[in-house]
Amino acid sequence: MSAINIPEKTIERLSEYRRTLRSCSEQGITHIFSHVIAGMHGITAVQVRRDLMLIGFSSDTKKGYDVRVLIEFIDGILDSRDVQHIAIIGMGHLGQAITKYFNSKRHNLSIVASFDVDPEKAGQTIDDIPCYDMDEFERRVEELDINIVVLSSPTDVASELVVPIINAGIKGVLNFTSKPLNFPRGIVVENYDITTLLEKVAYFVKENEE
Repeated sequence: MSAINIPEKTIERLSEYRRTLRSCSEQGITHIFSHVIAGMHGITAVQVRRDLMLIGFSSDTKKGYDVRVLIEFIDGILDSRDVQHIAIIGMGHLGQAITKYFNSKRHNLSIVASFDVDPEKAGQTIDDIPCYDMDEFERRVEELDINIVVLSSPTDVASELVVPIINAGIKGVLNFTSKPLNFPRGIVVENYDITTLLEKVAYFVKENEE
């Protein structure tokens, strides 16, 4: 089944299920029931079963789902056959933190380059990733076959990056700036506003305390 036919929220949950299943596998757990997965994610067992039925996964559930088999099945849904190359734009504290956390954690996703306008960073290797000046962006994207970028640049310059990203032929953008960005159809965009999410958490904490 193509991921295009799977709802966005289901894709997010499948990624979360896979992380949980990998952790279980590392602990020596070989089988797991839907209600156990559900409890670890704060959802219902019905939701878990619906998600797995939607992607065509079926299993003898008398002793639970086979953890390794389910991981491999989700791999086949979420992962591309070829390695997808990623670039970070903005190698400040956030960009470096993202690189340190993510790189080498997924065999099919690889951060291969970073970009920054700071001359003290451009031309350097930061966390084993070469950092280039933004003037080289389009050329390096083509040269390194980059199709996804992560924006961790200052918010006030985020809008200026839209055109270079379009011109370079980037297919996916994960935007960590606090400014939502719009791109033409054909470019997948995820705007991830940490400030808004933190304020949302703080609001519900406040409400629970009152």
